Amino acid sequence: MADNSQADADDMMDDWAAAMAEQAESEGGGAQKIEPESFHSSAAPAGNPDANLDVILDIPVSISMEIGRTAINIRNLLQLNQGSIVELDRLAGEPLDVLVNGTLIAHGEVVVVNEKFGIRLTDVISPAERVKKLR
Repeated sequence: MADNSQADADDMMDDWAAAMAEQAESEGGGAQKIEPESFHSSAAPAGNPDANLDVILDIPVSISMEIGRTAINIRNLLQLNQGSIVELDRLAGEPLDVLVNGTLIAHGEVVVVNEKFGIRLTDVISPAERVKKLR
C-alpha cells in the first residue's frame, strides 16, 4: 500500500514538473530574478515613514508578568495540592519580569489600582538590547 502512495506522489511530482516546464517555455524561458528594491511597498507615501508603522499598530500581543520560576520533577508536580508552596528563584521584593509574547521587555513592581493588580515599570530594556536577544 505504501508503494502505491509513493507511486502516486511520484506521478504528481512528474505532472507538476511537466506543467512548470510547459509554462516556462510559453513565457519565454526560466525563472526571473527579482531585485530586493522591487519589494518596497508602493502603498505608503515615500515621505511618511510612520505610514509603514500604522500597518502593525493594531496587531494584538500578549503581555505577562513573571514573579519567578522553578524546576521540579514530575513526581513533586503530581503531589501538589491546595495549600502547597512552590519555592521560586526570586527573593521577596525583587522586580517582576514584564514579557511581551515571551520576550523580556521590562522590570517592574506590583501596585494596586482601583482594587486591581497592576505593575509599575521600573526598568525598560532598550530596543537595541531586545533585538540583540532575538538573535
